[in-house]
Amino acid sequence: MKKTISWVLAFYIVFVFVQSLFFKFADSVETAIIFGTISDWMASISALGSIAPLFKQYGGLAVGGSELLASLLLLIPATRKIGAALALMIMSGAIFFHLGTPLGVDRAIDMAGNTDGGVLFYMACGVWVASLILLFMRIKPKPTYT
Repeated sequence: MKKTISWVLAFYIVFVFVQSLFFKFADSVETAIIFGTISDWMASISALGSIAPLFKQYGGLAVGGSELLASLLLLIPATRKIGAALALMIMSGAIFFHLGTPLGVDRAIDMAGNTDGGVLFYMACGVWVASLILLFMRIKPKPTYT
């Protein structure tokens, strides 16, 4: 049962990551809005202002590449723990940007101002929880001596 749950969680994370790769690698409108919004916020912070243009231009590729790497690691049982840890870190960043910047939970998906109703944020939360569960499942209990 534990093996089945592990595979289901891994496939869920991989599904979420892989289905978004086209948007990130093709620099779609949605990706440009997301990383542009975060970049504009970064530019307003003196310590982050110098990297804001790089984040705007390459953030989607960097995040997409990280998600692809996490997906590959999750599909190999021997590296699943590393993939889950990487996915947890990526989604922690995503959740921070949704909650801590002007990006918001219900973000714009096009120039007309239409929103996604929070779907992207909730998917990030789902991946975060799935990653955390996978990590807890991989923890080996310490032997107790009596």
